[in-house]
Amino acid sequence: MSEISDWVRLTATPGVGCEAARKLLLAFGLPHQIFAADYHQLTRTVTERQAKALCLPLSPQLRALMERTELWCAEHNNFLITLADSNYPAQLLTIPDPPVLLYAKGQPALLSRTSVAVVGSRNATSQGEIHARQFAGSLSQSGLGIVSGMATGIDTEAHLGGLTGAGSTIAVIGTGADIIYPSRNRELAHQIAQHGCIVSEYPLGTPSIASNFPRRNRIISGLSQGVLVVEAAAQSGSLITARMAIEQGRDVFAIPGSIHSPLSKGCHLLIKQGAKLVETAQDILEELRLDLPADKSPVGQMISNTENSIEFDRPTADLLAKMGFDPVHPDELSLLCKMDCGHLTSLLVMLELEGKIESLAGGLYRRLN
Repeated sequence: MSEISDWVRLTATPGVGCEAARKLLLAFGLPHQIFAADYHQLTRTVTERQAKALCLPLSPQLRALMERTELWCAEHNNFLITLADSNYPAQLLTIPDPPVLLYAKGQPALLSRTSVAVVGSRNATSQGEIHARQFAGSLSQSGLGIVSGMATGIDTEAHLGGLTGAGSTIAVIGTGADIIYPSRNRELAHQIAQHGCIVSEYPLGTPSIASNFPRRNRIISGLSQGVLVVEAAAQSGSLITARMAIEQGRDVFAIPGSIHSPLSKGCHLLIKQGAKLVETAQDILEELRLDLPADKSPVGQMISNTENSIEFDRPTADLLAKMGFDPVHPDELSLLCKMDCGHLTSLLVMLELEGKIESLAGGLYRRLN
């Protein structure tokens, strides 16, 4: 049995778990030494049930997983990183429950790069997606890695932004490293595998299981020096990541939004609890004591400066100014701008096509930039 198989067997034995595996490694050394111990020796470190599971003959399922992993590791750009490896990410060693085994696809050296996590809602607004991509892009261009979870919405945009810079991006997934979830992110996963890194602690073939995703969040925050929450509801997975970041001694940053938006509630809650309110990528770099020249931070003007770079005619400019950034109904705009409904509708359609505003549920509109 190879060293790879020993590690897979240790972490995939039913009932053992990450905490028990770490105790066994501390007590006995490498996995082959654990499996050389007898039942009574094992019970000095783990429960009787766990010791019994470790002493059982290999099941066909576990043997198949070990063989499958050996083949996977033989493929180009696939790696197994163990807690005993010298290239195990040092940042993860500082968290209370580091994963025993990491399945990495792509460029594993990125796991040791100074990074920032960018997380948020799966059902993000257009403005939130813009913020995520531009903040991530600016931070990546400064050399910081961008860590996220490859979910739809904010995560997707964060990865796309990260891929535009030297820092690249790391996707921490809640399935096996051989499974792409969600399937719509297949092309994104391909790009990350080529230019970034996909990482999972779960055995190959592990499907999408709801309980696995909150647990993987500790790795997202653990790999990072800080966590940026772009948009989040009052109850969301992003707040779980933020809480884990605080427990791990990481910085937490949040982008403020409209007081009327449900997806701003989580960010505002974090700010009330002490997270740093950020308006630019430079805010994050300064808090982390990292330098980025102002001309490399396109996000710097995005939130704090609402002037348009395109010159509009007076009625259009007046409409945008009176619209503001909170959701508003056309009837209210018609009164504010003293504009008839027909003219107003044509302007709203034009601005939406140009990406200046977005339409929301209930017939409302909101300015994007």
